[in-house]
Amino acid sequence: MTTHFDWNTLYLTCFGLGLVLCVLSFLTGTMHLHFGHFRMGHGNANAHHLSPLNAFTLTGFLVWFGGAGYLLNRSGMLVTSVVLFLAAVSGIAGAALLLWFLGGVLMKQEKTLEPADTEIVGMLGRISAAVKPGGFGEMLYTQNGARRSAIVRAEDNSMIPRGTEVVVMSYAKGVARVRKWSEFEDGLMGGQESSSVAGDEV
Repeated sequence: MTTHFDWNTLYLTCFGLGLVLCVLSFLTGTMHLHFGHFRMGHGNANAHHLSPLNAFTLTGFLVWFGGAGYLLNRSGMLVTSVVLFLAAVSGIAGAALLLWFLGGVLMKQEKTLEPADTEIVGMLGRISAAVKPGGFGEMLYTQNGARRSAIVRAEDNSMIPRGTEVVVMSYAKGVARVRKWSEFEDGLMGGQESSSVAGDEV
């Protein structure tokens, strides 16, 4: 009695496995897709290089290989070897398409942050949690289009009420030293008035 290999079962298994892995990876985060650090799946990637062998391309290959193989085999129009070849080509094409989309579309829109991009000295912000005399508070500010917060202390250890606009003078050990923006405004306005009076006297 001759036993025939069930190619439909193989193709359906590959298709189902790829689909399940893809869904589970997105739901559980096992692919570790972190744009900004560009670490994707089991193939380490960075801003300049994305390995062709990663979780995305593997699942893409399985889905396309299984789906195309099952449909072609079910049609009964081609011999087994031709179906296997075309299914493999379809799988490679699907994986290549995913690789192009990840590396050529998504990653081009990302950039690696430089130290200067996260520098907050000189940044203007607003106190969200009052700074107690000699104590700490919190400041909210906007940087690179994102809303951020920082632990702050008054440079002169004075109290700074909530809602006060401040300027970061220095940053060390996770704490920003700030001064009230009104102090700078008063200094600027005072300087302008002095210049204006001196000009009038001349």
